[in-house]
Amino acid sequence: MDDSIATWAAHVAEAELSVALPRRWAHSQGVAARAAQLGRGMEQDADLLAAAAVLHDVGYAPRLAVTGFHPIDGARFLRDEHNADERLVRLVANHSFALLEAEERGLQEVMLVEFPLLDEPLLVDGLVWCDMTTTPDGKPTTVKERITEILSRYGPDSIVGRFIRRASPQILATVARVEGSLPAQPRWG
Repeated sequence: MDDSIATWAAHVAEAELSVALPRRWAHSQGVAARAAQLGRGMEQDADLLAAAAVLHDVGYAPRLAVTGFHPIDGARFLRDEHNADERLVRLVANHSFALLEAEERGLQEVMLVEFPLLDEPLLVDGLVWCDMTTTPDGKPTTVKERITEILSRYGPDSIVGRFIRRASPQILATVARVEGSLPAQPRWG
Protein backbone atom coordinates (compact mmCIF):
# COMPACT_ATOMS: atom_id res chain seq x y z
CA MET A 1 0.00 0.00 0.00
CA ASP A 2 1.20 3.50 -0.84
CA ASP A 3 1.84 5.27 2.46
CA SER A 4 2.89 8.62 1.03
CA ILE A 5 1.89 11.89 2.64
CA ALA A 6 -0.15 12.69 -0.50
CA THR A 7 -2.17 9.48 -0.16
CA TRP A 8 -2.82 10.19 3.52
CA ALA A 9 -3.78 13.79 2.67
CA ALA A 10 -6.23 12.69 -0.01
CA HIS A 11 -7.98 10.41 2.49
CA VAL A 12 -8.19 13.20 5.06
CA ALA A 13 -9.50 15.74 2.54
CA GLU A 14 -12.03 13.30 1.14
CA ALA A 15 -13.32 12.44 4.63
CA GLU A 16 -13.78 16.12 5.50
CA LEU A 17 -15.04 17.52 2.19
CA SER A 18 -16.59 14.92 -0.12
CA VAL A 19 -20.00 14.65 1.57
CA ALA A 20 -20.29 18.04 3.28
CA LEU A 21 -18.87 20.13 0.41
CA PRO A 22 -18.72 18.09 -2.82
CA ARG A 23 -17.88 21.07 -5.03
CA ARG A 24 -15.02 22.07 -2.73
CA TRP A 25 -13.87 18.43 -2.86
CA ALA A 26 -13.94 18.56 -6.68
CA HIS A 27 -11.83 21.72 -6.59
CA SER A 28 -9.36 20.10 -4.18
CA GLN A 29 -9.05 17.06 -6.42
CA GLY A 30 -8.45 19.33 -9.43
CA VAL A 31 -5.79 21.27 -7.55
CA ALA A 32 -4.16 17.95 -6.62
CA ALA A 33 -4.20 16.89 -10.28
CA ARG A 34 -2.42 20.12 -11.19
CA ALA A 35 0.12 19.39 -8.43
CA ALA A 36 0.76 15.96 -9.93
CA GLN A 37 1.57 17.64 -13.25
CA LEU A 38 3.79 20.27 -11.67
CA GLY A 39 5.39 17.93 -9.17
CA ARG A 40 7.10 15.86 -11.84
CA GLY A 41 9.96 18.35 -11.81
CA MET A 42 10.13 18.81 -8.03
CA GLU A 43 11.67 15.48 -7.02
CA GLN A 44 11.59 15.14 -3.21
CA ASP A 45 8.92 17.81 -2.70
CA ALA A 46 6.40 16.50 -5.23
CA ASP A 47 4.60 14.47 -2.57
CA LEU A 48 4.44 17.44 -0.20
CA LEU A 49 3.05 19.68 -2.95
CA ALA A 50 0.40 17.07 -3.77
CA ALA A 51 -0.57 16.81 -0.09
CA ALA A 52 -0.84 20.59 0.31
CA ALA A 53 -2.85 20.82 -2.90
CA VAL A 54 -5.50 18.33 -1.86
CA LEU A 55 -5.68 19.74 1.70
CA HIS A 56 -5.45 23.49 0.99
CA ASP A 57 -9.22 24.03 1.43
CA VAL A 58 -9.91 21.44 4.15
CA GLY A 59 -10.63 24.28 6.60
CA TYR A 60 -13.92 24.92 4.79
CA ALA A 61 -15.31 21.67 6.25
CA PRO A 62 -18.19 22.69 8.52
CA ARG A 63 -16.87 20.81 11.56
CA LEU A 64 -13.51 22.57 11.22
CA ALA A 65 -14.76 26.12 10.63
CA VAL A 66 -13.89 27.73 13.96
CA THR A 67 -12.57 31.14 12.91
CA GLY A 68 -14.38 31.19 9.58
CA PHE A 69 -11.04 31.66 7.82
CA HIS A 70 -10.31 28.37 6.12
CA PRO A 71 -6.49 28.62 5.95
CA ILE A 72 -6.22 28.95 9.74
CA ASP A 73 -8.97 26.44 10.45
CA GLY A 74 -7.43 23.88 8.10
CA ALA A 75 -3.90 24.38 9.37
CA ARG A 76 -4.97 24.10 13.00
CA PHE A 77 -6.90 20.92 12.21
CA LEU A 78 -3.87 19.38 10.51
CA ARG A 79 -1.53 20.45 13.30
CA ASP A 80 -3.76 19.65 16.27
CA GLU A 81 -5.71 16.57 15.16
CA HIS A 82 -3.16 14.95 12.87
CA ASN A 83 0.22 16.24 14.07
CA ALA A 84 0.94 16.87 10.39
CA ASP A 85 4.30 17.83 8.97
CA GLU A 86 5.06 21.48 9.81
CA ARG A 87 5.86 22.38 6.21
CA LEU A 88 2.51 20.97 5.10
CA VAL A 89 0.65 22.89 7.81
CA ARG A 90 2.39 26.14 6.87
CA LEU A 91 1.66 25.61 3.16
CA VAL A 92 -2.03 25.06 3.88
CA ALA A 93 -2.17 28.10 6.15
CA ASN A 94 -0.45 30.39 3.66
CA HIS A 95 -1.75 29.10 0.35
CA SER A 96 -2.47 31.63 -2.41
CA PHE A 97 -1.40 34.70 -0.45
CA ALA A 98 -3.74 33.96 2.46
CA LEU A 99 -1.77 36.35 4.66
CA LEU A 100 -3.30 39.25 2.71
CA GLU A 101 -6.79 37.94 3.39
CA ALA A 102 -5.86 37.38 7.03
CA GLU A 103 -4.99 41.07 7.19
CA GLU A 104 -8.46 41.94 5.81
CA ARG A 105 -9.96 39.78 8.57
CA GLY A 106 -7.79 41.12 11.40
CA LEU A 107 -6.00 37.76 11.68
CA GLN A 108 -2.59 38.67 10.30
CA GLU A 109 -0.81 38.48 13.66
CA VAL A 110 -2.35 35.06 14.35
CA MET A 111 -1.08 33.83 11.00
CA LEU A 112 2.42 35.22 11.49
CA VAL A 113 2.75 33.74 14.98
CA GLU A 114 1.17 30.33 14.42
CA PHE A 115 2.03 29.71 10.79
CA PRO A 116 5.02 31.72 9.57
CA LEU A 117 5.47 31.98 5.83
CA LEU A 118 7.45 29.12 4.38
CA ASP A 119 10.63 30.28 2.65
CA GLU A 120 10.46 27.67 -0.12
CA PRO A 121 9.51 29.49 -3.34
CA LEU A 122 9.11 26.38 -5.49
CA LEU A 123 6.52 24.90 -3.14
CA VAL A 124 4.76 28.17 -2.32
CA ASP A 125 4.61 29.28 -5.96
CA GLY A 126 3.64 25.82 -7.11
CA LEU A 127 0.66 25.72 -4.76
CA VAL A 128 -0.46 29.17 -5.90
CA TRP A 129 -0.30 27.98 -9.52
CA CYS A 130 -2.24 24.79 -8.76
CA ASP A 131 -5.00 26.63 -6.86
CA MET A 132 -5.27 29.67 -9.07
CA THR A 133 -5.48 27.71 -12.33
CA THR A 134 -8.27 25.37 -11.17
CA THR A 135 -12.00 26.14 -11.24
CA PRO A 136 -14.32 25.50 -8.30
CA ASP A 137 -15.39 22.34 -10.16
CA GLY A 138 -11.83 21.06 -10.48
CA LYS A 139 -11.17 21.89 -14.12
CA PRO A 140 -8.07 23.66 -15.43
CA THR A 141 -8.50 27.36 -16.18
CA THR A 142 -6.43 30.45 -16.73
CA VAL A 143 -5.42 32.59 -13.80
CA LYS A 144 -7.32 35.59 -15.19
CA GLU A 145 -10.51 33.54 -15.50
CA ARG A 146 -10.03 32.24 -11.97
CA ILE A 147 -9.60 35.72 -10.51
CA THR A 148 -12.68 36.91 -12.40
CA GLU A 149 -14.67 33.92 -11.15
CA ILE A 150 -13.68 34.58 -7.52
CA LEU A 151 -14.65 38.25 -7.80
CA SER A 152 -17.96 37.28 -9.38
CA ARG A 153 -18.74 34.63 -6.77
CA TYR A 154 -17.91 36.74 -3.69
CA GLY A 155 -18.45 40.28 -4.97
CA PRO A 156 -15.80 42.99 -5.28
CA ASP A 157 -16.61 44.63 -1.94
CA SER A 158 -16.58 41.45 0.15
CA ILE A 159 -13.58 40.49 2.27
CA VAL A 160 -12.60 37.91 -0.34
CA GLY A 161 -13.19 40.40 -3.15
CA ARG A 162 -10.96 43.00 -1.51
CA PHE A 163 -8.31 40.38 -0.83
CA ILE A 164 -8.29 38.99 -4.37
CA ARG A 165 -8.01 42.48 -5.87
CA ARG A 166 -5.02 43.22 -3.59
CA ALA A 167 -3.42 39.84 -4.25
CA SER A 168 -4.03 39.78 -8.00
CA PRO A 169 -0.69 41.35 -9.02
CA GLN A 170 1.21 38.82 -6.90
CA ILE A 171 -0.96 35.94 -8.08
CA LEU A 172 -0.50 36.91 -11.73
CA ALA A 173 3.27 37.30 -11.30
CA THR A 174 3.55 33.96 -9.49
CA VAL A 175 1.55 32.08 -12.10
CA ALA A 176 3.59 33.69 -14.89
CA ARG A 177 6.81 32.69 -13.11
CA VAL A 178 5.65 29.08 -12.72
CA GLU A 179 4.36 28.86 -16.27
CA GLY A 180 7.62 30.34 -17.53
CA SER A 181 9.47 27.42 -15.96
CA LEU A 182 7.24 24.74 -17.48
CA PRO A 183 8.13 22.83 -20.64
CA ALA A 184 6.71 24.33 -23.85
CA GLN A 185 4.50 21.26 -24.36
CA PRO A 186 1.89 20.57 -23.19
CA ARG A 187 0.33 23.98 -22.70
CA TRP A 188 -0.79 24.58 -19.09
CA GLY A 189 -3.89 26.53 -18.09
